[in-house]
Amino acid sequence: MKVYTRRGDGGQTDLFGGGRVAKDGLRVEAYGAVDELNAALGVAAAATAERDLRELIARLQTLLFALGGSLATPDPAHRAKSGMPEPTQPDVDELERRIDGFEGDLAPLARFVLPGGTPAAAALHVARTVCRRAERRCVQLARVEAIPPIGIAFLNRLSDLLFVMARVANRRAGVADVEWEGIRAR
Repeated sequence: MKVYTRRGDGGQTDLFGGGRVAKDGLRVEAYGAVDELNAALGVAAAATAERDLRELIARLQTLLFALGGSLATPDPAHRAKSGMPEPTQPDVDELERRIDGFEGDLAPLARFVLPGGTPAAAALHVARTVCRRAERRCVQLARVEAIPPIGIAFLNRLSDLLFVMARVANRRAGVADVEWEGIRAR
């Protein structure tokens, strides 16, 4: 099988389960942002020396791949028939447990944190901002087309987890978070 098909040369792409849409359509923007997030997490994993963080990132990438596939499959019947995995409420609950566990090892925030610190933390902060964009694209799509709402909740919680993971990466390396010297966090 060749990587190229030439089917997209005119600005259209195929959806899983049938149908073609413009490459700049909301659905393509949503799953494209999820794909970009997955790539950003790959960069974060490559910059991370901590085995537990790399393993967690690998798990998150698997869930993001499933979310992207779900977003690329607008027909719920086709998603169900194909057995395509999707993030679930237990996945969101697991993200919350991870956040709570990591936060137990961190000092409470007194100020807003600027992206930076170690290369791993900086990469996790980039992934966090890409995650927020993916969430915004999914919210835009959900206004005009039906998508599984758990995907938005998953992305919302994931961005929080990535923020906490960036702080953990800094703490474990003995590097202080870069605090904004403006107003205090609430």
